[in-house]
Amino acid sequence: MLRAGLLRFVIASKKSFFFHLMKVTIILLILNLPTLADDTQEDLSKINKQAEKLKRKGYYEEAEKLFRVLLEKKPQDSQLKLKLAFVLMKQRRFVEAYDMAFPVAKSEPKNSYAFAVLGNILLGAGNFREANACLINALVLNKKEDLAWAGLGLLDFYENRLQESIQKLNNAVFLEPDEPDYVFSLAQVSARAEKYKEAADYYQRFLEMAPPADLDRRERIKGLMNFLRYVGDKSKLYVIRGEKKTAVPIRIIRERPVIQVFIGKNKEPLNFVLDTGSGISVISEQTAERLKIKAIARGGKARGIGGEGKFEIVYGFLPSVTIGQIKIENVPVYIRRFHAQQEDIDGYIGLAMISKFFTTIDYSSLQFSLTSYDEQQQSISQSSNSFNLRLTPSGYLSGEVQIEGIDVPLNFIIDTGASISVISDELARMEQIRQYASQEKLRVVGAAGITDNVPSYILPRVSFANQSRENIKAIVLDLDMINETAGFHQAGILGGNFLKYYRLSFDFVGSKIYLEPIDSNTSAKN
Repeated sequence: MLRAGLLRFVIASKKSFFFHLMKVTIILLILNLPTLADDTQEDLSKINKQAEKLKRKGYYEEAEKLFRVLLEKKPQDSQLKLKLAFVLMKQRRFVEAYDMAFPVAKSEPKNSYAFAVLGNILLGAGNFREANACLINALVLNKKEDLAWAGLGLLDFYENRLQESIQKLNNAVFLEPDEPDYVFSLAQVSARAEKYKEAADYYQRFLEMAPPADLDRRERIKGLMNFLRYVGDKSKLYVIRGEKKTAVPIRIIRERPVIQVFIGKNKEPLNFVLDTGSGISVISEQTAERLKIKAIARGGKARGIGGEGKFEIVYGFLPSVTIGQIKIENVPVYIRRFHAQQEDIDGYIGLAMISKFFTTIDYSSLQFSLTSYDEQQQSISQSSNSFNLRLTPSGYLSGEVQIEGIDVPLNFIIDTGASISVISDELARMEQIRQYASQEKLRVVGAAGITDNVPSYILPRVSFANQSRENIKAIVLDLDMINETAGFHQAGILGGNFLKYYRLSFDFVGSKIYLEPIDSNTSAKN
């Protein structure tokens, strides 16, 4: 049975929807579909082909209109309903997509495509458990259901099982070689798996199959291809030299952990924020110019917090980054403008740079440590306060967060590089959350610029990885820009004003994150 909470927070405001789901079981019904007059079939077939073509090319709004025209003529056609649900999902309209697909899966329990579509909707909404169940069921019904293989491949990608992800996405491409989405996903996973030339080739193939109508997205992909081909010519990225473990002191600047690093042969210590909210590392334009670090590729705009929500993508390449007794060679970075110049921050250390190590950020002892996996202490594995590591395609670390008043867990970006926590404007509009609005307005300085007069809320209780804290301040931002590239829906950001009360340890090999309280005011949730 599909239980309440299937779409996480995305549909949490629809109370009647949840109560309905709690009573529903999937049963077999027989549909008697009406047939159309023969003289209309040819015209409708042409419309369907055009809609399919638009869908495959990524023109989802236009495809939606045509599918709705077809459904007016054939309101009982379950395949049309599923196609419409698919294009609604691609527009991130998860509630509408679910409402369209679920009744089909309910009434046609042998319809593998229905479960494949439903599973992908649930995955996009961030409900991994039910998504996995639907996608597995689709393959039990039909092992050649390409959309189910693609959905499971993405689920593996988000949970950092890269080889399994590539295998399943290859299955999807083998079954449906003309589907651009599968090729694009293979490009993303290949890049994460450090198969850079293959990733560039997949992106090239995607552009040839379905060039995006969005010029910025097209330029972003071209810039990424150039970057991947550049790094693909290197023998290897993130080459580790020196000791097997090291620890360096942390300074806390505006609730963010900052360490000193050295770049290349330069003897100047540089201040870098430890940023779990970023995949790739970042260096400021000013520091890059001072160290003569040149752009190696550029194109399009990345999504970020603040300003207009976008900033120009410029790629750079660092010969090495030294942290304590460990040197990491061949480090790709973004080069961008930093909007808070007074903070004396030179850059941000992203997850890709530290993913070769068992990594700990200790807000108690104010130490940052890197340990090779063969030297890893076993004691941390006894901790019960852990959760599965999830990474979005854009490199954000994501976890499930519970907010008092909301019955279902929400996906939040876990971001040590953010001073304060964030809830989406969509979440803030919910009746259960509106009552916690504060009178205080704040200025937000983010990667994409500065935003003034940002509303804030005081959340009565926030829980994460079996730990809870009370009266957490959170600002309200439009996260649509972030969710465009997040892969699965993010309802907020858990920032330094929550994370500073814990010792965070990241096991990238075991795909686990450990959270240990460091003060007596932190309470374990029963």
